[in-house]
Amino acid sequence: MKKRYLSLGLAAVMAFSLTACGGSGSSSSESSADSADTATEASEEAGDTEEAEKAGDSAAAEGATFKIGAIGPSTGAAAAYGIAVQNGADLAVKEINEAGGINGYQVEYNFQDDENDTEKAVSAYNTLKDWGMQMLVGTTTSNPCIAVVAETAIDNMFQITPSGSAVESISEPNAFRVCFSDPDQGRASAQYIGEHGLATKIGVIYDSSTEYSTGIYESFEEEAANQGLEIVAAGAFTADTNTDFTVQLTECRDAGAELVFLPIYYSEASTILKQANDMGYAPQFFGCDGMDGILTVENFDTSLAEGLMLLTPFSADEEGSQEFVAAYEEAYGMEPIQFAADAYDAVYAIKAAAEQADINPDMSVSDICEAMKTAMTEITIDGLTGEGMTWTEDGEPHKEPKAVKIVNGVYEMQ
Repeated sequence: MKKRYLSLGLAAVMAFSLTACGGSGSSSSESSADSADTATEASEEAGDTEEAEKAGDSAAAEGATFKIGAIGPSTGAAAAYGIAVQNGADLAVKEINEAGGINGYQVEYNFQDDENDTEKAVSAYNTLKDWGMQMLVGTTTSNPCIAVVAETAIDNMFQITPSGSAVESISEPNAFRVCFSDPDQGRASAQYIGEHGLATKIGVIYDSSTEYSTGIYESFEEEAANQGLEIVAAGAFTADTNTDFTVQLTECRDAGAELVFLPIYYSEASTILKQANDMGYAPQFFGCDGMDGILTVENFDTSLAEGLMLLTPFSADEEGSQEFVAAYEEAYGMEPIQFAADAYDAVYAIKAAAEQADINPDMSVSDICEAMKTAMTEITIDGLTGEGMTWTEDGEPHKEPKAVKIVNGVYEMQ
């Protein structure tokens, strides 16, 4: 079944000649004149009334546009995530503009690289503010998101993070997210392992230096007891000790762990899988959304990921994703990962809420935010990462968790 929004402008998107960009930049699908014409047409189609036509004429005269910014790491160790967010949001913006925009107004889009660094994320936010940003998609990773949400709260700017999963990433009332929170991922992982009888003796290797990994592990540990799972070994590492995991793997093996839970990012996970193979240890490995991208790691033998499972709401190989995947590959020359789907859904959530609230670009950033906060709790969207997605006042999404398994080098939805 195709998703609700995937039909919007995909044929037009396929005509674009685009390449993936690792740095910061801005994009808009139309010139000012084209934007004005599209805004006029959208207003006339929305309602054949004189008032709608005047609104369209006004937009045409002023060339008003919504300005949506995004932040994430397009360089550095976490670049796969940021580039995916950059492209996923870009594709959605282009589709929306081709279909007439938001409330008849075209959208301008500007992505800034934060290198997964908190200070650079705040600097990127200030750059986007100077550009005139009215709403933010971001940031991509949790710690930078925590830093930026403090800034957006001061400005009362609407923020929706595709993938900032730490609880604190949306600690302010102006912030929402598309992905599950870390505690939700940990609980859902334990429930999935228990309910599907994947193992009873569990080993865990986690990064104690990140909010993301620690938050998932703590909720996983709490729920494991409810699922009859025994955590027989739990080994931590930090950003300074993330190259040699033989001690943690040996502890898991010697304790009889049948499954090793890895609530970590794909770069460290690829090293763990290689070192486990080198020592002849072959448990079931299970990760979360940070694992998505492991098949793209440079110089990694992807056969080592065979059988790996991860909790993710999106698979490029499932039937309902194929139209999006084709458009994404045509535009950016690569297969999308979950983070691209998260960003794509984030932009369409903005569109749905903006139309529910009937906002326009002439409103102040604060007035837009107040209207969007209410509208987000009133919308329901069928996206790539979940059907019937809704949001609560605290910014959390409600959707069904899913898991995939890597089989013959591709994701199989379980």
